Amino acid sequence: MKDISQIMKQAKAMQEKMNELQEKVEKQEIEGSSGGGMVKVTLNGKHQAKKVEIDKSLLNENELDVLEDLIVAAINDASKKIAENMNSELGSMSGGLNLPPGMKLPF
Repeated sequence: MKDISQIMKQAKAMQEKMNELQEKVEKQEIEGSSGGGMVKVTLNGKHQAKKVEIDKSLLNENELDVLEDLIVAAINDASKKIAENMNSELGSMSGGLNLPPGMKLPF
């Protein structure tokens, strides 16, 4: 069995890697889209909206509810991609840890 100081060093290194990963993901900008790309929303890794693009053909007063739904769908698409990106990054980081099946980071 490893001594406690070695385990503590590994835990500290893991925490530092987790912090670096979180900072990296928060700086990334992810684009979500809906309506076949007619509505695009860009969010950063903190889920803050940075940009919205709307195809001019959607600017019809009689179809405002459709546009609103497409904006929500684009935001949700970008948010889902951020979560997938974070899970992917965490998966690559935990690859060498031999975690039991079903156990995910962060604990």
